[in-house]
Amino acid sequence: MRGADGRLHLGVTPWLDDWDGPAESLASQAEHAEALGFQSFWLPESHFTGRAANPAPLLRLAAVAARTQRLRIATTSFLLPVRHPIHVAEEVAVLDRLSQGRVILGVGRGFRSALFAAFDVPSSEKRDRFEVALQVIRDAWRGEPVAWESVGGAEPTPVCLAPRPVQQPHPPIWVAAFGPKAVAQAGRLGLPYLASPLEPMARLEENYARHRGALPEAQRGARLAVPVMRTIFVSRNASELGRAREALAKQGAALAKASVASIRRNGGEDVDAWALVGEPERVQDGIARYREQLGMTHLIARIHVPGVEREALVASLECLARLGV
Repeated sequence: MRGADGRLHLGVTPWLDDWDGPAESLASQAEHAEALGFQSFWLPESHFTGRAANPAPLLRLAAVAARTQRLRIATTSFLLPVRHPIHVAEEVAVLDRLSQGRVILGVGRGFRSALFAAFDVPSSEKRDRFEVALQVIRDAWRGEPVAWESVGGAEPTPVCLAPRPVQQPHPPIWVAAFGPKAVAQAGRLGLPYLASPLEPMARLEENYARHRGALPEAQRGARLAVPVMRTIFVSRNASELGRAREALAKQGAALAKASVASIRRNGGEDVDAWALVGEPERVQDGIARYREQLGMTHLIARIHVPGVEREALVASLECLARLGV
């Protein structure tokens, strides 16, 4: 998925804050991203967060697939522990068929206690459930008979998936990890680690080193994708840059009060530690630094900045596309 010329694969998340809006808005954003030359379009998953909730990212990506031709459609953290893995395998396979092989599946475990309570999943089991579910999904995509525990303890009957994904043996799977145990698990599974948009460079270097150290012996030195998510705002307007920095600083301060320790730990960091904000040359230099220090192959840009006007966000998106990274 990286060009033969070594250019960075550039992806983007939606920049308009209208998760509860119609498909038209999301599809139009994806069309614009594709026209600008972005190579992938990413949606998160979130539950029970009001207007910001996005509980069914695959449904929304199906709308994107219908309005684009080349753009890869992707999830940043599809939450496996709260889903039936055979159902996941079916839905992702169908989406890969609809898009003619354009899916990237970013998977995660989740961390909010309300999520696990709502779906009757003990949070202490999330890591084990994630790993077992992932194995079932991969086996199903390869055409192997698979089964999953059934209600009441009855012996499950193995089934074979149909249809299977266009991409074989399966669509790319990246693991969104946050914390040492999750990063090491991604490495042990031999899958690329999708870096959090919150962690500073020093912590990312530690995480990628931990991920490489956990890889199976046969994959040591393998050229796995190195994807990183960063909040990016590009402008030559000093006032706009000031507003963006102020908004992101408030966001960081709010994270410093989060109930989850791993998120709270990153909340007090300076904006420049976890975001790229500035004039085009400054942002371009920042991207080059991530490539040099981390070996970054895929940059997923979060363009949305709370409180910044739509026109400025679109201008930032277009400026980033022109950088030719």
